[in-house]
Amino acid sequence: MANAETIHAASSKGLSRKKKWFSYSVLFILPSFILYTLFVIYPTLNSINLSFTSWDGVSDKIHYIGLDNFVEMFHSERVYNALKNTLILSVSLVVLENVVALLLAVLVDQVRWFKSLFRSVFYFPVLLSGIVMGFVWTIIFNFNFGVISQLLDRMGLGDWKIDWLGDPNYALLAIIITTVWKGSGYYMIIYLAGLQGIPPELNEAASIDGANSWQKFRHITFPLLAGAMTVSVMLSMIGALKIFDQIAVMTDGGPGFATETLTYIVYKVGFGELRQGYGTAMSMVLFVLILIVSLIQIKLLKKREVQM
Repeated sequence: MANAETIHAASSKGLSRKKKWFSYSVLFILPSFILYTLFVIYPTLNSINLSFTSWDGVSDKIHYIGLDNFVEMFHSERVYNALKNTLILSVSLVVLENVVALLLAVLVDQVRWFKSLFRSVFYFPVLLSGIVMGFVWTIIFNFNFGVISQLLDRMGLGDWKIDWLGDPNYALLAIIITTVWKGSGYYMIIYLAGLQGIPPELNEAASIDGANSWQKFRHITFPLLAGAMTVSVMLSMIGALKIFDQIAVMTDGGPGFATETLTYIVYKVGFGELRQGYGTAMSMVLFVLILIVSLIQIKLLKKREVQM
């Protein structure tokens, strides 16, 4: 009988301790949960609600129109053009940013002197805000007094000048060049961290076996950077799908609609044309698109990590 009472008391004490720890855990996460609810969950639910309205963003009256915003969106040539530009930007930026970042990381990792200096120089563009960087490159690409145009004039190649930001055929390319220049340094740091995690004994053993630099990179370095590549490619893709600052400063979506992306058209429609309901519906579609692309990307890259 005494043993049963002892066991019951110990069990009750254990349950009481678990309840106490549970209460402490709830109190610990409650402030963060409240803030997350106010600034993330509630705005998201409110945005879903507004996507079914014709609200202009100013008036107090909100009229529900059902799925009309989504129907209009999927029949709009402007939206399809923005989707095309978004896909072109996304593929181009993911490939170019990661290729340039990987090359910079390999170069910096092999430098013996002033490694920190080179790392800082290549990373510096990342520290610039998108607005400042956009203004700088707008001056560089200017047709009349830009750096590129002046260099061509002084070399007697004035006929080769290109109106980078005024020609629909080159405006998107100018955005890509600018973004690659700004973002590559960030992904270089990720690849550098991956390179420093590769055991030097592997390369030393390969050198003894007669492997050259390309063979060591192909069969040792590149496969072991799979984890760093997963992170870099995913972040690069998400950043490309959300690109806004460069377009706002350099082209304002133009000339015409040549550089208008899904993110930028949401801004133009919602705030420029005072169609918040329609713009919010677009943002919901953009959110779903980013979510689907991210999940597919993570699955494919994780599969590659396992295979390697």
